[in-house]
Amino acid sequence: MPDIGFLELLLVGVVALIVLGPDKLPGAIRGTVRTVRSIRSTFTGIKSEVGEQLRVHELHENLRKAEELGMKDLPPHLQASVDELKALAQSVQPPQIKNENDKRPESD
Repeated sequence: MPDIGFLELLLVGVVALIVLGPDKLPGAIRGTVRTVRSIRSTFTGIKSEVGEQLRVHELHENLRKAEELGMKDLPPHLQASVDELKALAQSVQPPQIKNENDKRPESD
């Protein structure tokens, strides 16, 4: 973040007061604060999304290494990644679709 001192901030405030006037300055400040918050939340979302994608990529790499080792005698960090991937895979699997033959005819 830029290093803005008190004098620079005061100068920006005085210029804004002269340009906008005392009646429009509070609304402009609120709009600016709203915009800055929106930008920050957007960047925070992007940062978390990129972090999640990097984590998924790392898990896939660990799974690939585990498959190369034959899934036996894995180092603890690879075994933890494999277990985590298995748990994630089970949590996102869709529910089983019943077969048409499994349905029992309803008696009226």
